[in-house]
Amino acid sequence: MAGTREHFGSRIGFILAAAGAAVGLGNIWGFPTQAASNGGGAFLLVYLLMILVVAFPMLIVEMAIGRYGQANPVDSMRSLSDNPTAKRAGALVGWVGLMVPCLVLAFYSIVAGWLVTFLLAAVTDILGMADVTAWLKGFSVSRNLFGAAIFYLLTILIVQSGVKQGIEKWSTRLMPALFVLFLLMFVYIMTQDGAMEGLKHYLIPDFSKVLEPKLLLAAMGQGFFSLTIGGCSMLIYGSYLSKKESLPKMALSVTLVDTAVAFIAGLVVLPAMFVAMQKGVAIYAEDGSLLGSDTLVFTVLPLLFDSLGFAGQLIALVFFVLMTIAALTSSISMLECPVALVSERFETDRKATSWVLGGVIAVFSAVIIFNFGQLFGLVATIATQYFQPVAALLFTVFGGWVWSRHRKLEELSEGSPELEKSLFWKIWPVYLKFVCPVLVIAVLVSSFS
Repeated sequence: MAGTREHFGSRIGFILAAAGAAVGLGNIWGFPTQAASNGGGAFLLVYLLMILVVAFPMLIVEMAIGRYGQANPVDSMRSLSDNPTAKRAGALVGWVGLMVPCLVLAFYSIVAGWLVTFLLAAVTDILGMADVTAWLKGFSVSRNLFGAAIFYLLTILIVQSGVKQGIEKWSTRLMPALFVLFLLMFVYIMTQDGAMEGLKHYLIPDFSKVLEPKLLLAAMGQGFFSLTIGGCSMLIYGSYLSKKESLPKMALSVTLVDTAVAFIAGLVVLPAMFVAMQKGVAIYAEDGSLLGSDTLVFTVLPLLFDSLGFAGQLIALVFFVLMTIAALTSSISMLECPVALVSERFETDRKATSWVLGGVIAVFSAVIIFNFGQLFGLVATIATQYFQPVAALLFTVFGGWVWSRHRKLEELSEGSPELEKSLFWKIWPVYLKFVCPVLVIAVLVSSFS
């Protein structure tokens, strides 16, 4: 398989695709919300530290497992050992990991569908189509099905085209567009009253809050989920990475791009929140907690856009284009995981496999939509609080303990022959064995509580 396996065509293509897989609503919605809820600058400072301490070392091992196995998550995990029992256990770990993108996509596409409908609503609002705008913004089964269907269509169309012509081609277009739109949003928001106060709140840390347990756990969890650790996306993208590339350097580049998006999202959203407060929109409760944190993107910010008149309509359009792009770069990596497994195991046509598997997960999303109150929160909780942390823990344990040190060194030395003599190699294997599992368990315990 390694000889015929498709690979990314360029270094920048891989970096943008892998960063795009990590960049999603967690960066643009989750990170600013967490920052606003946990002291602004203090949260930012701890988050950046947690990215370096928690997420980056684990990102390397997931990418390394994928490139070593040159296969889907199940077969890549099997390849880590020659022991038959370890192989069976590895396959089981791969299946657990594979459940994460499938479950996440099922509820993620519903939220992404809301972004699509709000994007269309921004267009119809500019055109003066009030009734259509109201339907697109209103919560209904038909609206939710419509938005999710469009989002699945976009995702499947990209994945069916393969690594180079689908994932890489569109990632190298969508990710730069994301940064440009962010820049335009930031420049405009900073011209509004109250924006500078929000910027100070975001960038100037209150050091008295840095060691608060709640903030530390929130920053660790956000750093963990920001790079989709345990989500299989980085493992499957690693399997498409050329052996000529340096894994640590590629992982660092992906980490930097992903973190940059989260940081810039904070530069836009937090000042926007303070602008909204200047215009009379309630953001914080009397106890200092963030109001409507779960629906910030769909309630608070649209109120800000409405208060800006016609300029607000244009800003809303740009903002929801940006959000849809971020969601799409993540969803294509989620669907790629099961598509890679089925197409490799059964040698099926990629196009047909993409449509069938995308359709199956879409049907599950439709079931959730029809039973939204009972299923949406349940599926989201199972996927993100149970399966993903457990998968990350198992990937770390297998990467640290089952995969031999010699084979790890050999894989990481591909594209980095000087690595064996570096300080990184002396520290990372030990850190991976002993420290990373403890940190993942801490995230797992905090998510349960």
